[in-house]
Amino acid sequence: MKIGIDARMYGPKQAGLGRYIEQLILNLESIDTENQYVIFLRQENWDEFKPTSDNFKKVLADIPWYGWEEQIKLPKIIKQEKVDVMHFPHWNVPYFYKDPFVVTIHDLIMFHYPRAEATTLGPIKFWLKDKAHRILVKHVAKKAKHIIAVSEFTKQDVHNTLKVPASKITIIYEAMFSNQRSETGDLISVTAFGLSSSRREERELVLNKYGIDKPYVLYVGNAYPHKNLKGLLKAWKLFEQKYGSDYKLILVGKKNYFYKQEIKESRNQRIKNVVFTGFLSDEELVLLYKSASLYVFPSLYEGFGLPPLEAMAHGVPVASSNRSCLPEILGEAAIYFDPENYDNICDTIYKGLTDKDIRFDLANNANNEIKKYSWRKTAGDTLKIYKRSLKGR
Repeated sequence: MKIGIDARMYGPKQAGLGRYIEQLILNLESIDTENQYVIFLRQENWDEFKPTSDNFKKVLADIPWYGWEEQIKLPKIIKQEKVDVMHFPHWNVPYFYKDPFVVTIHDLIMFHYPRAEATTLGPIKFWLKDKAHRILVKHVAKKAKHIIAVSEFTKQDVHNTLKVPASKITIIYEAMFSNQRSETGDLISVTAFGLSSSRREERELVLNKYGIDKPYVLYVGNAYPHKNLKGLLKAWKLFEQKYGSDYKLILVGKKNYFYKQEIKESRNQRIKNVVFTGFLSDEELVLLYKSASLYVFPSLYEGFGLPPLEAMAHGVPVASSNRSCLPEILGEAAIYFDPENYDNICDTIYKGLTDKDIRFDLANNANNEIKKYSWRKTAGDTLKIYKRSLKGR
C-alpha cells in the first residue's frame, strides 16, 4: 500500500496541528516497514522531517493552505505519486480531489465561534471565506472514506453538526510530544521528569534570556480569540491585585497578528509581570515546562487540548477551562474553572499554585491520565484506518 500524507503543516511552528502531523509521521516511521509513504512538505518545513526509513519519501508541495493553488495544483502533485490512499490531517482537502482519502477533523471551531476578529480580513471577505470553509468541511466529511476524530467530544460534534454517520468516525486520541528531534536531527527525550545537571545551566540561560526572574504560570499555544488569552490577561490583572506580584505569567507562541493584539492590550491595561516569549525551539520549551509552577489553559473550545497534557508529562500541575473536550481529556489531573468568569480563573490559579494537597493529588492523577495517551498507539490505530479505507477496492 502506498500512503500519502499532507504534511505541509508539519512541525511545532503550526502549534497543535503541526505537532500532530509531526508525531504521527515519526511514529508511523518507527512501526511500519511494510507500506510505502509519500510525505508532502512545503519548502519552509522541508528540512524539519528527515526520513530514517527507506519506505518514507519526501515530495515538495510548496503550496499555501486555504488558497486557490491548494485546490488546483495540489491534486496534480499528489496524482503524480500514485498513492493508494491519501491522509489529510486537516479538513483543507481540495474540493475536487476524487481518489480515496482519510481526513482528521480536530474541531469544528468555525461552526461554533465564527468571529470576524479571528482573521485579518475585512467583514465581507471574512463572511465569504467562512461560508466557503463551511461548504468545504461538509463536502470533505461526506466524501472521505473515513474520518478520524481526536476525542469523543469531536466525534459527537461532527456527527451532530455535519450529519455524518457515527460508524464513519473513529476516535484516535493524540498524545504528549516525546522523542522530539532537535535542530541537528538527533532525538531528545522530553517526557522524563526532572533535569540533568548539564541542562540546569541551559535552563538558567533560557530564563535569563526572557527575563523570567520569578516563579511562573505558563501558557503554550496560539492566540486565536477562542483560546481566550484576553480573558486570561484580565484574570491575571485581578490575580495581581488580589494576591500580589510574586509570580509571572509566561505566554509562549509565535508572535503573529493575534499575539500582537494581546501584547498591545496588555500594555494598554498596564498588566504587569507578563512575558510574551514568541516561538520557542523544542529544547527551550522543554526547559520552560520543567520549571513552571502551574500550567493554565483558558480555552473556550478545543477538539483535544494537547498542551495541558504536555505540561502534565513534565510534572506541572494544570488549571484548565471546563469547556468542550477538556474534562474528557484531562480527567482528574486538572483543576477546572469557568473560562468566562475572571474571578474564578484568578482564584483557581491561586489555588493551583498554593494548595499543597491539590498539587500533590494532581501530580498523582497525572501519572495515571497520561498513560492513556501514546503517539505509537495513535500511529498504529491510524494505520488500521488506512487499511480499512481501501477494503473492497
